[in-house]
Amino acid sequence: MSMIKAFISGCAGTSLSAAEQAFFEEHNPWGLILFARNVDSPDQVRELTRSFRDAVGRADAPVLVDQEGGRVQRLRPPHWRKYPAPKLFGDLYKADETAGKRAAFLGAQLIAADLTEVGITVDCLPCLDVRFPDTVDAIGDRALSDDPETVAILGREMINGAIAGGVLPVIKHIPGHGRAKVDSHLELPRVTDDKNALEAVDFLPFKALADISLGMTAHLLYESIDPANPGTQSSLVINGIIRDEIGFDGCLMSDDISMKALGGDVSSRSRKIWDAGCDVVLHCNGDMMEMQAVADAAPVLAGRSLERCNTALAGYKVLEPGFDTDKAWAEFQSLTGWAGV
Repeated sequence: MSMIKAFISGCAGTSLSAAEQAFFEEHNPWGLILFARNVDSPDQVRELTRSFRDAVGRADAPVLVDQEGGRVQRLRPPHWRKYPAPKLFGDLYKADETAGKRAAFLGAQLIAADLTEVGITVDCLPCLDVRFPDTVDAIGDRALSDDPETVAILGREMINGAIAGGVLPVIKHIPGHGRAKVDSHLELPRVTDDKNALEAVDFLPFKALADISLGMTAHLLYESIDPANPGTQSSLVINGIIRDEIGFDGCLMSDDISMKALGGDVSSRSRKIWDAGCDVVLHCNGDMMEMQAVADAAPVLAGRSLERCNTALAGYKVLEPGFDTDKAWAEFQSLTGWAGV
């Protein structure tokens, strides 16, 4: 078995092709990320996660998904419950702080319980981006609140709920995506606000939750910090802001390098990300030619990056014994008024 490489890969469909299985066996990416194209039924997802771990030869190899609720939910009805966008928790918190905190915890724990049952061990939530009046819809109601303290409080509840439900959370998008006015899936957002403004608002939730073991970067250009490079590819952002100022020392993965915010081919994109100080590159689209290019460029996971990844995996906890999903769902609906449709 080859040494683990510093990237996370997608795959094309609901099962691994022979080519994908051979690719994973040869290149041994740190993890796999799933999207709606990879999801059909619980038994199918369970088999997919098992086959990936068999291919890389690691029972603890992380399998990730973006399962936030609202628009960002890869596992959907009829096999899984529909969850609200995180903004609901922030709105509830304004009216009733205790109810808002409990709903955020329960929502994340219920989602985590769904994922645990099918072998998914990492959920890319919570979104700690602070919402602004002109925040792009690609973030929109994924943001918990327009108040950074509320984002931090409810983000902590979602983190605790996810861990209690048996999955590891990923705080995103460090150091803050809320000021983006265009969609980074389509183009590079540019943040013109000065660093003092970012420190006063955007960085605060990440500072409050800097003890979390997994984080994801933002594909934004912060002109006041590094006018030449997007955050994901900027050593000034990663080392100066994320590591030093915010104090995050967990495993830092890039946002998806398939997104059009980043220029160049996937090999050059990836190298710039590792060179800037990111631990792991995330490549999501399942295109085998691109997967091969990323894998060929990828370094072996080693040194401090390997330590961070191992520390993250050591944080897995099993779903709380006796967790009654039906009872928890009923409480969640009572708190939020959410009908699940």
